[in-house]
Amino acid sequence: MIHSNEVVTDTELEILKALWESSPQTARELTEKIYGEVSPSRLGSIQKLLQRLERKDCVVRDRSQHVHRFTSSVDANEIAGRYLNVLAGKVSGGSFLPFISHLIGSKKISKKEREAIMRLLDSSK
Repeated sequence: MIHSNEVVTDTELEILKALWESSPQTARELTEKIYGEVSPSRLGSIQKLLQRLERKDCVVRDRSQHVHRFTSSVDANEIAGRYLNVLAGKVSGGSFLPFISHLIGSKKISKKEREAIMRLLDSSK
């Protein structure tokens, strides 16, 4: 059974990125955007990936017209959260502290990002 918190594959992520740039889109439009050209096998691959993304609650299909159109139902933050939850579960028993400690200690976040994180933490009290 697929759950709405399941991570997406790299290819599925490419489809989501295309939908984040412009939505809604047809399977044919997505095929052209991702592959540069449309062939029956490439279109079939995109259609299968869209079905998987629907089952993962990442894409909504509009069936109101003959040609179905797709829109992402998740944003980049949601997808990042799914990956982070899985990784935290594997690495640290679900704790996010090692990840936050690493970010702060490695100095890979900017002052602006640190300030945004502090605001988020303050607002969650």
